[in-house]
Amino acid sequence: MTDPAIIPDDLPTSRPGQRLQRGVARMLTALGHAALPEFVPVGGLRVDVISISPKGEIWVVECKSCRADFIGDRKWQGYLDYCDRFFWAVDTDFPDDLLPEDCGLIRADSWGAELLRMAPEVRLAGARRSRILRDIARVSTARLLAMTDPMGFSA
Repeated sequence: MTDPAIIPDDLPTSRPGQRLQRGVARMLTALGHAALPEFVPVGGLRVDVISISPKGEIWVVECKSCRADFIGDRKWQGYLDYCDRFFWAVDTDFPDDLLPEDCGLIRADSWGAELLRMAPEVRLAGARRSRILRDIARVSTARLLAMTDPMGFSA
């Protein structure tokens, strides 16, 4: 982990959900996953983090920074159709009893995260899995190319 004295914990433009997202991505990467933030599996839905595990499982993690953020989320059940495992990521102040028991639970902050409860596995159908994996690859490569040629690509 990087020394927090060298890199500011939270840049002024970071929102609480983005800070959780960063910690989750670090945890997933440490577990061997390929993590991608802000992924759109289908029009009208945008997941906070999607990842591919070393075994090829597709995980979706939704980051919730407060009670109001969770209660106002009307789309999360739609994400279940695009992953093998679904998780909530929350900070230490979040009231865990609000979260559904049949989802995974991750405790996160800006610097990392801890997997507290594994989500049950509900395997995706082969055709949907194939499409999602292709879409993840396309979005990931477009974002990588945009870093090297910002005028040539947009993800």
